[in-house]
Amino acid sequence: MTQPLRLVFAGTPEFAVPHLHACRRDGVEIAAVYTQPDRPAGRGRKLTPSAVKQAALEAGLTVEQPENFREAVARERLAAFAPDLIVVVAYGLILSKKVLAIPRLGCWNVHASLLPRWRGAAPIQRALLAGDRETGICLMQMEAGLDTGPVLLRRALPIAPDDTGGTLHDRLARLGAQLLGEGLEEVLHGAALPPSAQAEQGATYAHKLDKAEARLDWNESALALERKVRAFDPWPVAEGDVAGETLRVWKARDPGPGSRGSAPPGTLLAATRAGIDIACGDGVLRILELQRAGGRRITAADYLNARPELKQTAATAHGP
Repeated sequence: MTQPLRLVFAGTPEFAVPHLHACRRDGVEIAAVYTQPDRPAGRGRKLTPSAVKQAALEAGLTVEQPENFREAVARERLAAFAPDLIVVVAYGLILSKKVLAIPRLGCWNVHASLLPRWRGAAPIQRALLAGDRETGICLMQMEAGLDTGPVLLRRALPIAPDDTGGTLHDRLARLGAQLLGEGLEEVLHGAALPPSAQAEQGATYAHKLDKAEARLDWNESALALERKVRAFDPWPVAEGDVAGETLRVWKARDPGPGSRGSAPPGTLLAATRAGIDIACGDGVLRILELQRAGGRRITAADYLNARPELKQTAATAHGP
């Protein structure tokens, strides 16, 4: 291309930051960066800029923060940047047909799943909760539907047995930035990315996370609870009642077939340096790292140093 590719980037959280960096390359001119308005955060509820805004300002880029694009003035402001392409990564706003029609090359979206599986707001955590063995990244041409547009590029990523919401987030962010970079290079060299329509068969929706989901119900299977613990790390963090105390559970595993006898779900079966075993509806969940109210994240062994009586309680509950 003789003229630079004029691009507007739209994103908000940390996941989008590597993608913004991927757009900063030879042949690309970032006309503006759109992100959500500053929101209250932290204990003081101080207005805090998004991760994308901070990265954009550090790079000396123009930042725009409209509440939405319902008003014509907001759409006119966007059109005034005359973008060839708009790249959207976890922006947090639904873009109308009027907005999607502004750039001559349309709008691209980077989505953290293998579409059509896990369309929607929380694809990373939903994949973990479902026990999926792989996920990935799709570079998609946006249309009016929610994550329904044709896929331009896709790349699969295996889910490791110990992946958490946090580790999978970081690996997908890196992969997404790489795939976006590849797509931009194709366009810069005059190639067209062939769109592949999504199949409706196999489509699933990744609902937004709710803090209430993070409660551990010991009537569920140990496998399902282990997936919850991994999926909700680092937010909202799983929590459950253990020996009369509500704890945040950061790390736990299903040790596989084990004896829980006739103990009802929620019974403390064992409390050793290896972990704290809780009877579940099916199997046993071993808690490895936890956090008490107002405390910090600690190992099960450190927790038992503060509550040595649990070792005897577990031995009594488990029987001889």
